[in-house]
Amino acid sequence: MTTGVRRRMGVEERRQQLIGVALELFSHRSPDEVSIDEIAAAAGISRPLVYHYFPGKQSLYEAALRRAADELAGRFLEPPHGPLGARLLRVMGRFFDFVDGHGPGFAALMRGGPAVGSSNATAMIDEVRQAAYEQILAHLEIEGPSARMELVVRSWVSLAESTALLWLDGRRVPRGELELQLVHDFAALTAVSAAYDADMADVLVRILADEPADGPFGDLVGRLVELAPRVPAQRLHGSPTAR
Repeated sequence: MTTGVRRRMGVEERRQQLIGVALELFSHRSPDEVSIDEIAAAAGISRPLVYHYFPGKQSLYEAALRRAADELAGRFLEPPHGPLGARLLRVMGRFFDFVDGHGPGFAALMRGGPAVGSSNATAMIDEVRQAAYEQILAHLEIEGPSARMELVVRSWVSLAESTALLWLDGRRVPRGELELQLVHDFAALTAVSAAYDADMADVLVRILADEPADGPFGDLVGRLVELAPRVPAQRLHGSPTAR
């Protein structure tokens, strides 16, 4: 028989509960719009008790930001087995699961939210980007990246971030298409860099050697081949009169 007596939480357990409640509220609305009173009500405690565990909304926000940043960084973890294209597609699926489920919170995380100017918040955001960068290098099996390789990977991480933020504004592009497009974007960035650098060309050849024809990178090649007949031959090879 249930007595209705509420179990008393320990200090750390209560802190973690409040962080979870705040993160849930921040996932549906901008942190600027969520009050301490709402957090207290959702946690089933009084407003003064919230302040007993956190000095203010800023510290609670940063604690929630820490948990969100750790979770988001974890979305880039992927076993290093199988074709790279399929691995990146799974990573993008988990990345957009987070974005989709934490819309306003994700936007606040990447834009700073009420923690604009906070060195702690900026450091956490940078940690997420660095974790994503290191994970992609691990997938590529590259320990000492060249300047061009670093440029490609960091540019792609930034592109994924900005694409997700734009997608949240109306979700006008089907999510699945966007995930695949971002994998294609990685291949495209690598291919363009390979056109300028022999080492990057070696990386590209190594990547494509393991890709099946029906994988994400094979899909991109197929789409480009379909477009080729629509481009006049002289535009592809250069007009004779222009030489």
